[in-house]
Amino acid sequence: MIQAQTAAPPHAKVTAILLFTTLMWGGSFLFNKIGMREVPPVHFFFFRFSLAALLMGVVCLPRLARLNRHIAVRGAVVGLALAAVNLTFVLGVSGTTISRAGYLNNLFVLFIPLLTFALWRERVDRVTFGGIALAVVGLWALASGGAEGFNRGDLLSTVCALFIAIHIIAVSRVLRDEDVYLVTLVQFVAVAAVGLVLCLILPWPEFTIGRAGAWSLAYCALFPTVICFTLQNAYQRFTTPTKAGLVYTLDPVWSMLFGVSILGERLTPRELSGCVLILMAVAGPLLARLYLEQRQRRLYRLDDAEGT
Repeated sequence: MIQAQTAAPPHAKVTAILLFTTLMWGGSFLFNKIGMREVPPVHFFFFRFSLAALLMGVVCLPRLARLNRHIAVRGAVVGLALAAVNLTFVLGVSGTTISRAGYLNNLFVLFIPLLTFALWRERVDRVTFGGIALAVVGLWALASGGAEGFNRGDLLSTVCALFIAIHIIAVSRVLRDEDVYLVTLVQFVAVAAVGLVLCLILPWPEFTIGRAGAWSLAYCALFPTVICFTLQNAYQRFTTPTKAGLVYTLDPVWSMLFGVSILGERLTPRELSGCVLILMAVAGPLLARLYLEQRQRRLYRLDDAEGT
C-alpha cells in the first residue's frame, strides 16, 4: 500500500493516479450492476464492505496499536455518512442505468456549496448558481427523456449525490491529523455494521452467489474501496481541490462508456443532452475556479517579482 509521502510527487504523477481512481470508480458502477443480478442490493452492500474492512484490517495490522477511542469515534461518525452514500448508491444503481446514475452522482459537486451555505452561511458565487441552474435543466432533460421518466433509481442516485457531499464535508470538518489508514478502516467497519443491521432487520431472500457475483464483490471491495481510498488519501493532498474535482468529473464518463459498451445501455438524444448538461454544470464552476486560482497565482508572482 501507499505510504505517507514526505515530498510532493510530480504533478503529472498525481494527476495520472487520480485519473486511475476515476477509472476504478467508474468500473464500480458496472460491477455493482452485474453483481446485483445475483445478490440483492443491501446484501451486496454488506458483503462488499465486510470484505473491504477485512482487507483494510490486514493492511493496518502494523498500525492497530495506535487505534484509540478518538480515532474510533471520529471514524465511526464519518463512516455513518459513508454508509448512507453507499446504501443509496446500490439502491440507485439497481433501479436505473449506470449511465444515468453516474451523472446524477456527480451532482455532489453542486450540493457541497449549498450545504456549506445552509450550515455555515458560506457565500455561494454566481458561477456555482449558474451551474445549479444548468443542472436543474439537465435533470429535467433526463426526467423527460427516458421511457420511465425520472424513476426511483434516479431519485436515489440524486440522494446519493447529497450524501456524497455530506460525507466530504464531514471528512473535512471532523477529521484532522488522524492516521488516515486507521480512520479508513474504522469507516469500513462502520459501513459493514450498518449493512449487518439492515440484513438482520430485512427479510433474507434466497440467492446464490455465482462466479459473476463473486468477482463483482471482489472488484468492488478491493479496487474502488480499499485501493481508491488509499490512493485518494495519499495523493489528493498534493493538488488543489479544484483540480481534483475536475479529474473526478470523469467518473460518469467511464460509467457511461462501460454501460454502453458492456451492458448495451442506450440513451435517447434527450437523455444524452441531460447528461451533457449535468457534466457542464459540474465542470463549469470547477473550471472557473481553476482559472481564478491560476490568475491569482500569476498576479502574486508578478507582485512578488516587482517587489524584489
